[in-house]
Amino acid sequence: MNPLKSDEYPAIYSDYIENVVGPVMEELEEQLLTFPEFIRSIPEDMGDYAYAEDKWTIKEVLCHILDTERVMAYRALRFARNDMTELAPFEQDEFVQNARHNERSFESIVEEFSYLRKANLILFQTFNETELARKGMASGRLVTVKAFLYVIAGHLTHHRIILKERYLNNENVEHVGNLV
Repeated sequence: MNPLKSDEYPAIYSDYIENVVGPVMEELEEQLLTFPEFIRSIPEDMGDYAYAEDKWTIKEVLCHILDTERVMAYRALRFARNDMTELAPFEQDEFVQNARHNERSFESIVEEFSYLRKANLILFQTFNETELARKGMASGRLVTVKAFLYVIAGHLTHHRIILKERYLNNENVEHVGNLV
């Protein structure tokens, strides 16, 4: 896969894309192994924990990662298949507010992530360079199929860092063990 260029994505995705330090497919595959371990390292009784008022809980953050991957993979599929229909914005807060993430177990989140990521990896491996280079409009911004792969990988890394720093640090939580 050719490297991602800055003209393939809007600036709004830069922070996520900069989190991808190696080949994106390798990072997506590595996350399939390490992210479930990370989730399993979080004590189940912390699932409803939010580090501040009006912040999402740990389970809401984890499920937001799943929702975002699903939306970005759908966008990638549409554009890879040369569907140039402009795609509507993704209202992440509405997704979280209208779901029941806190009713779930960490294990169910791990299971969903594993199936979702495996399916997406199979899909992404079918894209050739022409399909990866195709562009479309999503949320009023021009973006390539390839950029969505980077967004998926970098978005997960972004939220994993937030979970470690803001939710699972020793200042906020005394009983957190050695997190992966």
